[in-house]
Amino acid sequence: MQILVVDDDALAGEMTAAVLEDQGFEVVQAADAVEAVEQLNTHPQIVLIVSDMNMPLISGIDLYRDLKEQGQTLPFILLTGDDPATLSAKEPGLDGCIQKDFNLEQSLPIAVTQALAR
Repeated sequence: MQILVVDDDALAGEMTAAVLEDQGFEVVQAADAVEAVEQLNTHPQIVLIVSDMNMPLISGIDLYRDLKEQGQTLPFILLTGDDPATLSAKEPGLDGCIQKDFNLEQSLPIAVTQALAR
């Protein structure tokens, strides 16, 4: 299964990808929201999106909203350095919103499993 990882920080994107690859997923990466849309169009087998919240120009939450407006129904997990509960409350349709911290290796696989089970 392919997962799209969107992160403007290459190192953070690689770390996120490594966690997912350790779980057996194939990862497609994008450096921003525009590239994310291109990757979605190029890779129709993507089953889930994991995006950083704070990116220049188009934030992760704006990417989520734009995709929903376009009819995209893929599960979407947002990674944030901010309080995930606040973001989840503002956008209850998110399939997951988790803290981007040293616990990512444990929290991301759990969030992915839950999002794919819906």
